[in-house]
Amino acid sequence: MGRVKTPEPVLLFAGIIGREEKLLKLEDILSPLGMLEDRSEILSFDEFSRYYEKEMGPNLKRLWISFQGVRSPENLHMVKVISNRIEEEHAEKGLRTINIDPGYVSLSNVILFTTKNYYHRIYIGSGIYSEVTLYYNNPVGFTPLPWTYPDYKSKVALEFFNSQRKKLYMLRKRREII
Repeated sequence: MGRVKTPEPVLLFAGIIGREEKLLKLEDILSPLGMLEDRSEILSFDEFSRYYEKEMGPNLKRLWISFQGVRSPENLHMVKVISNRIEEEHAEKGLRTINIDPGYVSLSNVILFTTKNYYHRIYIGSGIYSEVTLYYNNPVGFTPLPWTYPDYKSKVALEFFNSQRKKLYMLRKRREII
């Protein structure tokens, strides 16, 4: 019989898509979610998709950021509810100017929170679903799945998430977290 255990701490991240001027103000925009710690390189989102162009305009940028400290994954999906409110607060004429997709990095996977259901997503409460977007494959590192978004398969994304995993691993190794 398995025993119920407290889940291991994780690192909160957010994938951001928006106009460049919004990305320059991320500390202010995302302050309700915590202090920013690391950032990926900024990419052109247009090379992956034009999905948000009608709503947010052309020449959108994409990056990933992480927040300071570790968190329990329990109820962390509520960050998606907060990020939706932030998107609404920054909307212009009812249209989003920034897209914020939070999730977390554990030692074994990258979890993304979403409001959209699909066959590979699991409902976790408050209108939020989760999906395993990347899984850890030693010694390769984080590895995409068939449904992983193209931008999450990019070299920049994989480098970012592998660096976050390494940080989490080192925190555990130094026993700064259990």
